[in-house]
Order: sequence, then C-alpha cells, then structure tokens
Amino acid sequence: MTATATATRYLHLVRHGEAAADESGLTENGRRQATLLGRRLADVPFAAVHHGPLPRAEETAHLIGAELDGVPLHRTELAGDYVPHVPHRDELPPESADLFLRFLEGASPEDREHGPALARRALERFTGPVDGEEDRHELVVTHNFLVAWLVRDALYAPEWRWLGLNHANAALTVIRYPPDRPASLLLANDMRHLPADLRWTGFPPEMHL
Repeated sequence: MTATATATRYLHLVRHGEAAADESGLTENGRRQATLLGRRLADVPFAAVHHGPLPRAEETAHLIGAELDGVPLHRTELAGDYVPHVPHRDELPPESADLFLRFLEGASPEDREHGPALARRALERFTGPVDGEEDRHELVVTHNFLVAWLVRDALYAPEWRWLGLNHANAALTVIRYPPDRPASLLLANDMRHLPADLRWTGFPPEMHL
C-alpha cells in the first residue's frame, strides 16, 4: 500500500476587524478593514475559512468570504475568544510577572477551566503539515489571544509567551508548516492592505507605528 503523501499547510491568521463598542459586530472602519483584507486574499487557494462564534469574528469572516471564490466558511468555538494558558508566577520573567498576573485577574473561572482545553484542540486542528499531495491554505478569523497562542507555538516559545504578543484588527499573520522542517513565521501583523487611517486599530496610540 502506498503511503499517503504529506504536504505543507499555510495557516493564515486574522484578528477580526475593529469592533463596535457594544461588541454587536463591526464598526464601519472594521467592515472596510475586512473587505480590503478579503481583496488582498482573493487569489489564495483557500480550502476553508474558519471563524469564531462571536459577532465581530463572524462578520469579519463573511465580509472576507464575499471577496473569495466560493470558499466554505466554518463556525467553530476553537477560533473563539478565550484565554489559552494561565501561567503560574514561577513560569514568568520576574520583571513582568506582576503585570501579566494583574492582566489575567480578569479571567473568569470558566476561562481558566475551558480555555486551555480549547487551545490544545486548536493546535491539533489548525497546525502542522497535512496529508495528501497538495499544499493546503486555511484562513482562521479569530481574536488576539488565539493568534498570539499559535504564533508562540510556531516559534517553540514557552506557553506563557502568548502574553504580550498583540495583533492589530484585520492584520495578517501567516505560518508555514512543512512536512520536513520546523514551522516558520512568514508574515506577522501585516497591514499593507490597509490605508494609514485603518492601521493599528486595537492598539493604544503610543504603539502605533
């Protein structure tokens, strides 16, 4: 019996567009961001678009999908907004431990219980090379925490290192998972498809470049 060929996965990661204050969906800027990103991605041969269940991710995915050619959209809790790992103090660098632990005080008991399990399942579902003879491109429209978690994993960084990795609304990150070598980060927080007035939303003003 012939062994199944193994191919490369290209995982495209997107944080949702700018969200309305009540989180009911996107702002007008957020809708523009999503549409422009969809146009940038129109020539990528995606096998699927996966998106989280919250309105800001779902609307972003549908606006991107409208610019693609018949690519199926899949709603999944694995692309949701959750805390992927809650570190103990001794995992963290001493100089930043207090900062990160204060940030995580807002995590609910449900986040602490279910988030890490979802994060492990997301790694199983979205990362690594794929079986078959053709490379596969997949798009995940999600939230800042999951993008950070998957980037951290691709860089073989410790689990706590998702903290402090931030991504702008509708920015593009691409990770390559070849069958014969480690994962590589091809793009990170790329906003070249956005005009200047739509870049860096989701960041405090002092972090705008």
